[in-house]
Amino acid sequence: MKVYIIGGTGLLGSASSSELIKRGHRVRSVALPPVPENSGIPKEMELVFGNYMTMNDDEIREQMTGCDALVFAAGVDERVEFPAPVLDAYIKFNVTPVERLLRIGKETGIKRAVIMGSYFAHFAKKWPHMKLTEKHPYIKSRILQEEAALAFNGDGMDVMILELPYIFGTQPGRKPVWTFLVEAIRKMKGFTFYTKGGTTMVTVNQVAQAVAGALENGNGGTCYPVGWYNMTWKEMLAIFHKYMGLSDRKVITIPSFLYRMAGKKIMKDFKAKNIDSGLDMVAFTKIQTSRTFIDRSLIEKELGVLEDDVDVAIGSSVELCLDALDGTQKLIEMKAE
Repeated sequence: MKVYIIGGTGLLGSASSSELIKRGHRVRSVALPPVPENSGIPKEMELVFGNYMTMNDDEIREQMTGCDALVFAAGVDERVEFPAPVLDAYIKFNVTPVERLLRIGKETGIKRAVIMGSYFAHFAKKWPHMKLTEKHPYIKSRILQEEAALAFNGDGMDVMILELPYIFGTQPGRKPVWTFLVEAIRKMKGFTFYTKGGTTMVTVNQVAQAVAGALENGNGGTCYPVGWYNMTWKEMLAIFHKYMGLSDRKVITIPSFLYRMAGKKIMKDFKAKNIDSGLDMVAFTKIQTSRTFIDRSLIEKELGVLEDDVDVAIGSSVELCLDALDGTQKLIEMKAE
């Protein structure tokens, strides 16, 4: 199989490319520079530098020609800030490109497609009483992305969504997304203050296996909730503490109203800066304090995802975050493609 990847030099795209090549597939990717030094990007990958957002249809069509499958490992998440209305920005980067790429893909004979989405979409469907799409533009955009993608499923093309959760692991030379949390923990004195609740997580290697497994064996029209390790925040933070040299530090659970108060301040600060938040940080308290856990059986059975060492993956992320904060490594920011 020859696979066309949007965002093949990023953390997830690079890992997915390596996994696909290891399984005997060929990979062509379009991505934005710069590429970190010693990034681990497979030398066998055919890499085209460019911005797929500004390429015309003929340019994309030419690059897709001869490929059997498509992977969308790009777009933006809730951490990227935009002026109002933020939903328009998410549609621009997460929804419209998926529609365009799948349309061109059908024209060029793409048979299999995997779209990297968000586990927030899974919980928006699972917990309709929370009205997550009404309160959070980012979550609404992810549902719109799924609907746009699945509209192309059928007539010779199988389209699958990976609803991705918290991901641990590193790409050499690239600053981890977890740097903000490591920095916040460092600034707290004596204790780490956090909410109740917890989350599901996977390693970057497991994401790569899910991508390859979906392309090889996934069922078209399926949204796969991706999760393997379910931890409370206390359990996750204990691992952070270990790799930060803070093994004896306690985690103090704060009341939800304090989180809501902090959320109000964040929203006020955003408004003063003319920033429209993808998440309503007051309403987000309900998600933050819930246990957003996922049963791993579906990705294990259908996609062939395997056990990994999440402790080591978290540790490598934390250690690179510390290097980023201390300036001991030259790192480039995670980028939106």
